Amino acid sequence: MKVLVIEDDSAVADSILDGLGNASLACSLAGTGAAGIAALAEYAPDIVLLDLGLPDMDGTEVCRAIRRAGDTPIIIVSARDSEIDRVVALEMGADDFIVKPFGMRELVARIRAVTRRTLSGGAEPLEPLPTRRDFGSLIIDTRAQRIEVAGTALHLTPKEFELLVYLSADPGAVFRRTDILHDVWDTNWYGTTKTLDAHIAAIRKKLGDPGWIESVRGVGFRFAVPGPVSSDTSVTAP
Repeated sequence: MKVLVIEDDSAVADSILDGLGNASLACSLAGTGAAGIAALAEYAPDIVLLDLGLPDMDGTEVCRAIRRAGDTPIIIVSARDSEIDRVVALEMGADDFIVKPFGMRELVARIRAVTRRTLSGGAEPLEPLPTRRDFGSLIIDTRAQRIEVAGTALHLTPKEFELLVYLSADPGAVFRRTDILHDVWDTNWYGTTKTLDAHIAAIRKKLGDPGWIESVRGVGFRFAVPGPVSSDTSVTAP
C-alpha cells in the first residue's frame, strides 16, 4: 500500500513516515498543498494523509482538489479539533479525520479500515475519532484536554494525559512497553523504561485506583475499568 503524506511539520512528518514504515507501508512526503496535488498523479497513492494547516493553502482546498481528481481515500490528520473543522473536511470529501496527538496504532488502524471499505465498495465514511470517552466514573475528553473521576477534574502532565489517552483507546488490549515508548514518547526513544513505569505510577495515583491500568508481567500494560464493568461503559463521539 502506498501512502501520500501531505504535512509541513518535519517532526510530525518524520514520526508518521517512521511509524508507517514500521507497519510495512510505503510512503511519500509532500510539504505543501501544491506539492501534494502534483504528487497525486506522479505517485498514485492508495490513500492520502492530509494536514489542514499547510503553508501555501488551506488543507480543505487540497482535499477538494484531490476529490475532483478521483476517488483516492483521504484521512485528515490535524491539530484542529473543532466540530466545524471535522464537518467541513468530511463534506469536502475526506473519508476520516484524526486529531493530533494520536497513537500510531490508531493511525495505521484507520488507514487499513478506510482502504478496506474503499476496496469493498463501502460508500459511507467513518465517523471522526471520538474526542470523549466515558468509562463509568472516569471521563477522558481529548478535545478539552480534561480528565474527570467521579465529577472531579484531575491535573495530569501533558505526557501523562497522552499516555492515558493512548492506553484507553483500546480498553482491555495489552500494549507492549516498546510500542508505548515508540508511539507516546518518540520513534527513536532509547531511554530506560523506568520513565514509563514512573508515568504509569503517577497516573494510577491521580486516578485513585491502580486497577485502571493493569500490569501484564513481561509484556506491558492494559487499560481496564476497576471492579465489575457496568453496561453503560462506552466511548462516545461529541
